[in-house]
Amino acid sequence: MKNYMKKVALLYLYLFVYISANAQQKGVWNGKKCAVVLTYDDALQVHLDNVIPVLDSLGLKGTFYLSGYFPGFVNNLNRWKSASDKGHELANHTLFHPCAGDRPGREWVNPNYDLSKYTVKRMTDEMKMTNVLLNTLDGQKARTFAYPCGDTKIGDVDYYKTAEADFVAARGTTSEMKPITEINLADVGSYAINGQSGEQLIELVKKAQASGSLLVFLFHGVGGGHSLNVALPEHNKLLRYLKQNLGDIWVAPFIDVVRYVKSKQVSQK
Repeated sequence: MKNYMKKVALLYLYLFVYISANAQQKGVWNGKKCAVVLTYDDALQVHLDNVIPVLDSLGLKGTFYLSGYFPGFVNNLNRWKSASDKGHELANHTLFHPCAGDRPGREWVNPNYDLSKYTVKRMTDEMKMTNVLLNTLDGQKARTFAYPCGDTKIGDVDYYKTAEADFVAARGTTSEMKPITEINLADVGSYAINGQSGEQLIELVKKAQASGSLLVFLFHGVGGGHSLNVALPEHNKLLRYLKQNLGDIWVAPFIDVVRYVKSKQVSQK
């Protein structure tokens, strides 16, 4: 009888540990196993034509990093405002999308917007003015930033630091997914997508689910519109998987997720 009671007690202990572990895992990301953010760069026409309609049909929200100089932004102000009204995030990708032209393979960089020739003040002014521009569309003050071309420095200066108070967080281009405690809000990693299949995109999500991490997708072209591109059917396979697994996956705009990360990091200090 004693052995029987001992076995029962051990069984209850194992069950308690198992349930507690699973509850903790599911609660890490706003009650879900992981967080997935869908980001789209450069204010492309295809984002308005191909992406937003599908997101809206599935009840998913994305983050759109806009540069005020690009035709896809200038020619579609009302449509971007409408996207914001539907809950999508309009985010800061600077006015002129400056990239460092002094690196190998950067011959395409416009000399007028060559980051290697910028002053830090010029870049800071561009970032701040883009916040003002976006505010005229969505009325929001809080904003996130994405580094154009993934370039984070002017000379030896981390230029984001000069405007950090104007932003909640910044998205970088390092391919990584991390747990809440290890996320650097000044340079949140993301996976740049170019030509992957829907199955490959879904596999990344499954890794985030298994590891309890944040996964940020970085899209440019979706069904065309950019040299970095994913086929629309493959992109939509990912969205359908996310929709089908919302019980385990928190899908939200970047600004909502990084605010959550910041609150959790502060509470754990």
